[in-house]
Amino acid sequence: MVLTTSVPLCLCGENKMPQTEQQHAAGILVTSPSKPTKVNCWSCGAMRAAHFCQQCGKVQPPAPADYFTFFGLPYRLNLDTATLEREFYNLSRHLHPDINAISSAQEQEWSLEQSSQLNDAYRTLKDPITRTEYLLRLQGVRWEEQSKTATEEARRTGAAKKQAVPPDLLEQVFELNMQLEEARMNKKLGEPDRTLERELRDTKKHLEAKYDGMIQELYAAWNEWDALVDRAQDGGNVLEDDRLAARDKLLDVLNRRKYLQNLLQDVEGVLE
Repeated sequence: MVLTTSVPLCLCGENKMPQTEQQHAAGILVTSPSKPTKVNCWSCGAMRAAHFCQQCGKVQPPAPADYFTFFGLPYRLNLDTATLEREFYNLSRHLHPDINAISSAQEQEWSLEQSSQLNDAYRTLKDPITRTEYLLRLQGVRWEEQSKTATEEARRTGAAKKQAVPPDLLEQVFELNMQLEEARMNKKLGEPDRTLERELRDTKKHLEAKYDGMIQELYAAWNEWDALVDRAQDGGNVLEDDRLAARDKLLDVLNRRKYLQNLLQDVEGVLE
């Protein structure tokens, strides 16, 4: 499945995520506050942190925010996961429902909502792939719409979902599909071809190496994206074409990686 993008960058649409006040004029998501936004605590009136009051410790009403903003992070892909983990556990000590079990019903509800968002944000941002997918979602990529369209088309035509073959794999995939078809037929007839099986295992190792190597390609694309974010934070100009090019490079790597993943599953299914 090749994933597509939609141009609008407003985060208040399908994903119900608000834009930050510091969103760059060029459309790039630049940064969220490095420190939690402080307003008056509903309970003691003191200035408090975003999720809980630093004075009285009371959980505060949840505010709509994307996952980067929830942790007070800029929209960068190179994150210090150790710092992210420490902040996760620090917030858990204040927001977990068990900690607020004797609070009022309203506070318990806020605690449950805040804790749920904290868990979702942490799970998403700690993993390099889901972090990239999430940032692309913020940048206008609509994963579900593309998947739904492909599924409906497959049901309508009775054909399997189709993926565009990455150009660098075109010749190899053509040959591999022929081998897979032959191996499936041999399996059905109970006539295994050991030479063909060895060739498929060698191909599998080659694809696995290519698949593993793509994480480095993804990290290189991260650096290009983060360089734009850093430039914008430093007051530099970020062209829309540069932002779209960096975004689409990230998307291309993920598309090709997903294609390889599905190809490996096909090979493994035949070799089982």
